[in-house]
Amino acid sequence: MNRINAHNLACPIDGALLVCHDKQLRCEHGHSFDIARQGYVNLLPVQHKRSRQPGDSKEMVAARARFLNSGLYEPLASRLARITSALVPENRKTSLMDAGCGEGYYSDTVFKYLEDRGASSGLSFIGLDISKPAILEAAKRNRQITWLVGTNRQPPVTPASIDIILCVFGFQSFEGFRHILKPGGRLVLVEPGPDHLKELREVIYSEVKKSRPQDLTPVMETGFSLVDEQSFQYKTGEISKHIIADLLLMTPHFYRTNKAGREAAAHLEVLDLTVDIVFRTLEFQNP
Repeated sequence: MNRINAHNLACPIDGALLVCHDKQLRCEHGHSFDIARQGYVNLLPVQHKRSRQPGDSKEMVAARARFLNSGLYEPLASRLARITSALVPENRKTSLMDAGCGEGYYSDTVFKYLEDRGASSGLSFIGLDISKPAILEAAKRNRQITWLVGTNRQPPVTPASIDIILCVFGFQSFEGFRHILKPGGRLVLVEPGPDHLKELREVIYSEVKKSRPQDLTPVMETGFSLVDEQSFQYKTGEISKHIIADLLLMTPHFYRTNKAGREAAAHLEVLDLTVDIVFRTLEFQNP
């Protein structure tokens, strides 16, 4: 069973601190949550769900795991690990959360990078995702990370207890992030750049528009400031049709394109893709 190393988990019902008792997390008001045999904890109460099975499906999670395990996004994950490592102070306990961690690929990469550099001993690392199938898969990757089913809107973490939040292609809830970040805490956003996967998009859409990362001006008025921005591009080289199929299934493009677009993608034998990413680091101070 995975260890629940985080000591700043909060009851999703009343916000009270959760304490580990044997195979359960309990709050002072009597609410309890079982630690599953796979090592994760489900802290997503029914009233916080917006659908019966929120988040990525089992099929999407499996496709993402196969794609990421191919190593095609390893340069992206390594860049994220280096950016994160630079934010972790020496000789100080640090609480880090991957908000929308999916099946755990990026969390695991960052953790192992920090571990290799001796920066994991004082690290409390939480992986949070609303998809139970994703967390089930993530729990297989790394037993030193605390894996939670929960939502970024109402993260089950005590207020002002997180030093660093990573949000990689995930749902961004700046209100939820503000609630749990310490003053001076950092938020690392990983978002698609304008040319991300352009070769695939040119196949599945009749018209392709270059979209920029979101305007953060309104966010800056809520206590955040931009302290670093990095663009990162590379080519994958030719990938096979099976990897293309997994890539399409794991992204929102599968649901945004029409039947003709999906059929066009299915007929591709190989594709050389552009990976175009923007890393933005924000610092939080109470406004």
